Amino acid sequence: MSDLEPTQPCAVGRMHHNGLPATDIADTLDTTANDVADVNRAIAALAAGLMVVVIDDADRENEGDLVVAASSVTNEQMAFIVRHTTGIVCVPMTAEHAAALELPLMVDQNTDPHGTAFTVTVDHVNTGTGVSASDRAATAHALADTSTSPAELRKPGHVFPLRARSGGVLARAGHTEAAVDLVRLAGMGETAVISEIVADDGGMRRGDDLASFAEAHQLPTLHIADLVRYRNAHDPQIERVATASMPTASGQFRAVAYRSVLDDIEHLALVMGDVAAAGRSKGGVLVRVHSECLTGDVLGSLRCDCGPQLTQALAAIAQEGCGVLVYLRGHEGRGIGLAHKISAYALQEQGFDTVDANVAQGLPVDARSYRVGAHILLDLGVRRLRLITNNPTKYEGLAGHPLELVGRIQLPTTETDHNVRYLRTKRDRLGHHLDVRPPVPPPHERLSAL
Repeated sequence: MSDLEPTQPCAVGRMHHNGLPATDIADTLDTTANDVADVNRAIAALAAGLMVVVIDDADRENEGDLVVAASSVTNEQMAFIVRHTTGIVCVPMTAEHAAALELPLMVDQNTDPHGTAFTVTVDHVNTGTGVSASDRAATAHALADTSTSPAELRKPGHVFPLRARSGGVLARAGHTEAAVDLVRLAGMGETAVISEIVADDGGMRRGDDLASFAEAHQLPTLHIADLVRYRNAHDPQIERVATASMPTASGQFRAVAYRSVLDDIEHLALVMGDVAAAGRSKGGVLVRVHSECLTGDVLGSLRCDCGPQLTQALAAIAQEGCGVLVYLRGHEGRGIGLAHKISAYALQEQGFDTVDANVAQGLPVDARSYRVGAHILLDLGVRRLRLITNNPTKYEGLAGHPLELVGRIQLPTTETDHNVRYLRTKRDRLGHHLDVRPPVPPPHERLSAL
């Protein structure tokens, strides 16, 4: 038997040639026929030069945008867009194309809660005032044309270019990224025109009102969540790089190295036992998805409880004899990076809590995505799991993929004088399931209670 085969066979499963469970991710992704049909209809419409309606999540903006390829938008379509939307006509494009056109970001420090990446506004030099529908269509055409030079664009103008995040909707599930993804899939370049649909009373069209509008104008509709599932099913997400035996203080694991296709970040899975078979059983396999924390995991920092959580999770998997720990890199400081995390520590020393310290730097409270972790689990053959976590966001992040979460295992809280305020903030402001001692009242309050 190879030393890469399961150390403790908790169940029998089909194995890959390198000792890992063989699986075809594309066959397992939960993409319904309706989801695929909606995406295909939208792609076909855009390829034909038509407009579509793209709707984001109800817990995000919950709005619909008119979307059309910038290369094909007509004067009539632009007039329709101006008439039925806010009139703020945006042109999403790749960051590389925006850089080539010398379009800097509108602000240095973006405090928009959704991180919409507006650049400076522009008009094409050959337009009149730039504000008419025909002028804005001409500017959109110029922005879509890769031969356009920066000198051909006036700044400021009446068209709002947007920089799409690399990776599209898999990196950020916004209208900007959805529009660029869709026109690319339609073979219409990588530049789109979008604007938010408004009702006659001036409010935003949502729900049934938005659906009625799309039906009345015969516009195909698509939810961004459907496009995310479509891309998850059709685009490669991760690459399995190497596998080796990994003896640890907790027991014998197999270390499986992965690389994210979108951002080239390397991740690690520590595997014990036949997780594919256990991951298809009724009870599911034990899983911990752990976010990288250099200060806690490696340096033993007492400011957080990450190190003890890592140790406890490995011990729990070893005790069961079967399970996976996925170590996600690029998650330092809830995704803001090491330097920003240290800056957040400095702000906490001034009285900020862990949430407000991020916000004060113009950074998201939690920038982590668990998409790569889900794909690693799928690659390992896991379908049903019991997740070791105190974080409801992590539970929800994995539940959005074709993984059935059959249970949650709460980790005991490792509390110190240095991290107790941090733990209380995670419990009270981020909804973590933690048992933390109550704050000690000031001496005068303790005396008055006697």
